[in-house]
Amino acid sequence: MHMNEAAYAHCRIDLMSWTRYRDRLADDPIIFVPVGALEQHGPHLPMGCDAILAAAMTARVADALGGLQMPTLTYGYKSQARSGGGQLFPGTTSLDGATLTSMVQDILRELARHGGRRVVLVNGHVENQWFLTEGIDLALRELSLSGKAMQVVRCEYWNYTPQPVLESLFEDTFPGVDLEHAALLETSMMLALHPELVDLEAMPEDALGSFPGHDRYPQDGRGVPASGVLAPASRASAEKGALLIESTVAAMVAALGQAFSETMR
Repeated sequence: MHMNEAAYAHCRIDLMSWTRYRDRLADDPIIFVPVGALEQHGPHLPMGCDAILAAAMTARVADALGGLQMPTLTYGYKSQARSGGGQLFPGTTSLDGATLTSMVQDILRELARHGGRRVVLVNGHVENQWFLTEGIDLALRELSLSGKAMQVVRCEYWNYTPQPVLESLFEDTFPGVDLEHAALLETSMMLALHPELVDLEAMPEDALGSFPGHDRYPQDGRGVPASGVLAPASRASAEKGALLIESTVAAMVAALGQAFSETMR
């Protein structure tokens, strides 16, 4: 099942003229900013997986809520061993936390200057969370001093996946979001969205990352399977991916619609 991305192009700010964007802003739309990373995702998935998935989920939610979608931030904070395999893999290209924080602060400042008042950051990379939060906090502090009001939500799309759906996908115990890096969930979603980018012949043998209760620096890769895939991926399928996407998007639409149900005055 190839879920066509072109169907959501009408929401994308980067594909609009400035006049079209200006006119859309008059309706006080929710503005969505997807955030990902450039990080190894095993030998079978592209390194841009986090950004691709964040953008795809964002597009569907923005469309359902009549919102707009900013270009995706395709670099993220440094990969960590227990959630992304770590910084030791060639190709993983990461930002310092202060850089990501500043980018978010700058983008929110600019959106406020345009007249945007409702913004959602949709995160697709576990390690980004607190730097996105810091960027939001600094931007809102700055905007409050200038008398501008903005409501911002930060979310990780996987937190909306209904528990019964997760339980239906795993014959064994769900290993947790962190260990699901490049595994069943992400592989299934990519098979549904972009099967041409998934190399099934390169799918690694199932393995599971094993980590102590502490992290070591400098990173040494201990506990990370050689493939960089932290949990079994062999049972992934496009059908599972479609179920994941559709159920998660539905939950996001309901939750975010409720979060912005009271229009700011």
